[in-house]
Amino acid sequence: MSELRLFRTDTLNGGMAEVVPRLAAVEADVQGLVEAHMETMLGVRFLASEYSTGPVHGGRIDSLGLDENGAPVVVEFKRGTDAGVIHQGLFYLAWLMDHRAEFERLVRDRLGATAAAQVLWSAPRVICIAGDFTRYDVHAVREHRRSIDLVRYRYFGSDHIALEEVASVTGSTAPRPRLRATGAAQRRTAPTAMGELAQALDEVLLGFGGGVTRVQRKQYAAYQRVQNFACVCPPQQTKLLVYLKADPRQVDLVPGYTRDVTTIGHHGTGDLELQLRSEADLERAQDLLRLSYAAA
Repeated sequence: MSELRLFRTDTLNGGMAEVVPRLAAVEADVQGLVEAHMETMLGVRFLASEYSTGPVHGGRIDSLGLDENGAPVVVEFKRGTDAGVIHQGLFYLAWLMDHRAEFERLVRDRLGATAAAQVLWSAPRVICIAGDFTRYDVHAVREHRRSIDLVRYRYFGSDHIALEEVASVTGSTAPRPRLRATGAAQRRTAPTAMGELAQALDEVLLGFGGGVTRVQRKQYAAYQRVQNFACVCPPQQTKLLVYLKADPRQVDLVPGYTRDVTTIGHHGTGDLELQLRSEADLERAQDLLRLSYAAA
């Protein structure tokens, strides 16, 4: 995190002092903090800490969770730089994929039967949180088929912690089907105006950065960094619904375009509903989309 420098202003004397970043005293400090606030910091519901993989496998997973889209998450922590953190996370993820019923029982016990029935096994994730990563780590994650996020942390003073996404790749255990249509079927599946708008929105959201991934669920497509920042529902006849991680109280709501859905049930995550009906709507939504991206 050498690029980030934090300064404290002294309003009384008009001076300024740099807040020097530091690592945790021990690995357990950052692990305990993240586990206590995992949903806020990572968009992941916490399930278990130091989860035993049994006497045969002989290991302990630092943290287990379920992300906003229902995907299983293995979280591994390292105080500083450790070349083995990625392989350790993948090792435990392989165990998890072979013990799906055990994980679903854990989800059922912690979050209920509905969450357990909706676990998204096609998109399991590993999140590695460490003091730093090497260029070899960043290259290594790009060579794997799994979804891996490398997140660097730093403490600033006694009451601030920063998380920085270093690298993020997406993977899937299920191949994407290739659909081909001919004749009348091809005409039926031709892109509609809303379908073309959805494709344009997809290009915009994926274009925000190399760390953006898309996770497809039946009810919506989630665009995420470490957390979701936009959830897009299937196109309707006249509009496209998008849910953003933006505070509706900080937005000038426009009827028919933006809506506060904090207390209204909806698919996906995010409290601000965006209704797109045209390319012009998408163009004027750029600031809101970027605001949500920055908050994720």
